[in-house]
Amino acid sequence: MTSANLLVELFVEELPPKALKKLGEAFSAALAESLVAQGLADATAAVTPFASPRRLGVHIENVLARAADKPVSTKLMPVSVGLDADGKATPALLKRLAAVGADESVVSQLRRAADGKNEALFHDSIAPGTTLADGLQRALEAAMAKLPIPKVMQYQLADGWSSVHFVRPVHGLVALHGSDVVPLSVLGLQAGRDTQGHRFEARVSPVSIQNADSYAAQLKDDGAVIASFAERRAEIVRQLQAAAAPSGLKPVEDDALLDEVTALVERPNVLVGQFEEAFLEVPQECLILTMKANQKYFPLLDTAGKLTNRFLIVSNISPADASAVIQGNERVVRPRLADAKFFFDQDRKKALDSRVLGLAKVVYHNKLGTQGERVTRVQAIARAIGQQLGGEALALKADQAALLAKADLLTDMVGEFPELQGIMGRYYAQHDGLADVIAFAIEDHYKPRFAGDELPRNDVGVCVALADKLETLVGLFGIGEKPTGDKDPFALRRHALGVIRMLIEKELPLRQFDLVNIAFAAFPQGLLGQAHTDVEMFMFERLSGAMREQGYSANEVDAVLSLNPTQIYPVPKQLEAVRAFAGLPEAPALAAANKRVGNILKKAEGEVGNTADPARFVETAEMALFAALGEIAPRADAAFAAGDYTASLQALAALKAPVDAFFDSVMVNADDPALKANRLALLNQLHQTMNKVADLSRLAA
Repeated sequence: MTSANLLVELFVEELPPKALKKLGEAFSAALAESLVAQGLADATAAVTPFASPRRLGVHIENVLARAADKPVSTKLMPVSVGLDADGKATPALLKRLAAVGADESVVSQLRRAADGKNEALFHDSIAPGTTLADGLQRALEAAMAKLPIPKVMQYQLADGWSSVHFVRPVHGLVALHGSDVVPLSVLGLQAGRDTQGHRFEARVSPVSIQNADSYAAQLKDDGAVIASFAERRAEIVRQLQAAAAPSGLKPVEDDALLDEVTALVERPNVLVGQFEEAFLEVPQECLILTMKANQKYFPLLDTAGKLTNRFLIVSNISPADASAVIQGNERVVRPRLADAKFFFDQDRKKALDSRVLGLAKVVYHNKLGTQGERVTRVQAIARAIGQQLGGEALALKADQAALLAKADLLTDMVGEFPELQGIMGRYYAQHDGLADVIAFAIEDHYKPRFAGDELPRNDVGVCVALADKLETLVGLFGIGEKPTGDKDPFALRRHALGVIRMLIEKELPLRQFDLVNIAFAAFPQGLLGQAHTDVEMFMFERLSGAMREQGYSANEVDAVLSLNPTQIYPVPKQLEAVRAFAGLPEAPALAAANKRVGNILKKAEGEVGNTADPARFVETAEMALFAALGEIAPRADAAFAAGDYTASLQALAALKAPVDAFFDSVMVNADDPALKANRLALLNQLHQTMNKVADLSRLAA
C-alpha cells in the first residue's frame, strides 16, 4: 500500500499565548493517535508538531493512503436459536444476517465455535480499510474536539448564517499527503495547499505549500515564519544569549516567560533597550516583575545577579533600522517603572507595624475570620515553636516577625503585584530599621513556596513559616476544607510538604503530634471540628509520598513509618539504614523471622513480659538466643541512640543463626504456662531489639 508523509495545518487568528505550547502538543498527539488507531499510521511514526501564534500543525511520517483490510468476526447467536431442527436458518438468524450486511446464501459458511457452555454461530468477513480522506476527517475532528480549551469562541462563517465553535476563528486548512491535497473540510473550510506567512514580512502571499516535507522550509523562506514552537524557542534563547554576551550580562531565566514570548512571535528578533539608572533605587524584584509581567521583556543581570538598567525585547519584526522599535519599547516601559517607584516611595512613608491594625478589615476566610485574627493565631503558634527550639529569646523574635509578616498585604506595591508579598515586607522592615533577622523572616515565612524552593534562612523564619503553614492546614481541615482527588484549591499538600521539608532538612527536634496540638490550641474554642487525626494522617501520607519520590520503595517507607515516629527528621537516615540492611544476605531470613515473631506475639493471650528469665530456659537454642541478644542488643541500642541507624541494623545480622536455631528447636507454645510465658518474653525482647529503626517484618516477601 502506498504511503507518504502527511502535513495538516489550521491557520487561525492569534491563539492564547499561555496555552499555545499545550495546544500544539495536544493537537499533534491526538491527530496522530487517531490515525494510528485507524491503521493509517504506525505507532512508531515520527510526529512533528507545529505551533505559532497563528497556526496549529503536524507532520506525520509514512501515512497510508488506505488502511489495510481487516478480518472481522461477528458473533450472531447460539446455534440452537439460529438453526432449526433441519439445520435451516430461523427468521431470527436471517434478521441478524441482514443487520450485518449478509443474507441466507452465507448460512452454510457460518462458523460454529464454543461460547461458554453453548455453541454459537459466527459470521467471518473482511472489512475494507478506511481511506485517508475518511480517516483524516475523523482524526481532525477528534483532535479539535480534544484540545485543552477552557472556553471556546463562537463565530459566524462566511455565509453569514452558520455558526461554529473553536478556540479562535479558523481561516485556512492545509492537508497534504505527499504533494496531494487530501479532500476534507472542517469549520466550513475546504482543505488546500495555501497558507499565510508573517503579517508584515512574508516574501509571498499566500504561501503555496508544494508537499508535506517542504512546509517548514517554505514558511521560513517565503513566509518569514518559524513554524516549530521548539525551534522558535531555541532561536530566542540563542539570540538572548548573543545580545547579552557583549556586555558581560545575563538575561533573567524564566521558562514560563520564554514559552509565552515564543507564543507571541512568528520570527523573533531580539533587541537591547535601556531605562534610566534612577529606577534602580527600587528593589530589583519589583522592576524585574513589572518588566516580565507587563511588557514580556527579559531584564539583564550582571555577574553578581544584580539588575542593570538594560533589558532585552523579543520583537516580531526585523526592520533594517530597529531604533524606532527600541525607542518605542523604552517609552512604554518607563511609565511602568515610574509606577513601581511611586508605589515604593509611597509605601515607605508609613511604617510596616502601623499597617497591622488594618488587617482586621481584610477577610481571610468567611469561616476563619480576618487576616488580623489569623495573624494572632500565627503569632501564638510561632511563639510556642520558638520556645521549644530556642527558648524565650527566639520566641520573642518569632512573635515580632509573625506580627508583621502579613502587613505588606496592605501596601500599594503588593496590591499591584501580589507575587511580591513577603519580599516587600522585608524591604519595608529594613527601611523601618528592624534587624535583618526579623526582616528576612518576614520574607521567608512563605517558603518553601514550591517543590525545590529554598527554606527560610534563619531560625526565626523557620518558626514563622512553620506556624503559617500549620495554621493554614489546621484551620482548613478544621472547617472541612480537605483536598479531594486532584483538587486542592488551598494548596494544602504544598503546605504539608513545606512543614515536612523544614522538619527534616533543618533537623528540628519537634514532634508532629505536638505541632498539630499547638496549632489547634491557637484557634478559639468551638471554631474547629475534631480534625487532629486527619491532619496528622494527611502529613504522614505526604511524608510517605515524598520519600517514595526520592526513590525508596513502598516496603522500605512502610517499614519506617509503620512505627509512627514522633519526630520525622531522622526518617531519611532510617530509610538509608533500611536499604543498607536489605542488601545484607541475612536480611530476608531476619525479616521473615521478625514477621513470624510479630504474629506469635499478636496471638499471645494476656500480657507478655519484656525480659526473659534465663533460669527458666530448657533448650540450648533459647539459651543461645538470649546470650546473643545480651551481646548484640547493647551495641545496636548504642548505635541507635547515637543516630547511626545503619550500624544499629547491621549489628542485627549476627542474630540470624541463633534466631534460625531457636525456631528450628524450640516450641514457643509449650504446655507448661511458665515456660511458654518465658519464651514469649524472649521473643518480645527480640522483637523490641529488632524494630527500633524500622519494622523489619515489612521487608518480608
